[in-house]
Amino acid sequence: MKKVLLSVLFAIAMTIGANAQKFALIDMEYILKNIPNYEMANEQLNTISKKWQNEVEALQQEAQNLYKQYQADLVFLSAEMKTKREQAVVAKEQEAQELKRKYFGSEGELFKKREALVKPVQDEVYNAVKEISEQKGYSIIVDRASAMSVIYASPKIDISNEVLQKLGYLK
Repeated sequence: MKKVLLSVLFAIAMTIGANAQKFALIDMEYILKNIPNYEMANEQLNTISKKWQNEVEALQQEAQNLYKQYQADLVFLSAEMKTKREQAVVAKEQEAQELKRKYFGSEGELFKKREALVKPVQDEVYNAVKEISEQKGYSIIVDRASAMSVIYASPKIDISNEVLQKLGYLK
């Protein structure tokens, strides 16, 4: 009997505790679109990315041209010249792949640039969200933009404008 009573009391206590939690939503896309530094950083990253992509494509085109020239001259080449030309084509392809890895790899230059330009803005937003959460007693703040399971949320619990105001981007 005591076990049943304790179980019921525990369930009631958990229900009351769960009901006392406060929730809020933010729309990270909306917040970031309203921060000029973030937009400038994205434009800068796009410009750099296009420049680097053009460099990689130029090297790939050189490798392709070398291969086409090799194919055209194949019947006139000695075995030694064939080997040299094949090695030149392979070397150019490897150079293009290495440059692509250097710029766009998981620890590449673009990743480092993104870290340097975008991460400070994201950290600033995170800190503002954390402060608001602590001030208002929110247990959970969900990002509406990335939460696939949020089907509907009341605009009343969206604190995106409050975050922008805390960051100084809304009056």
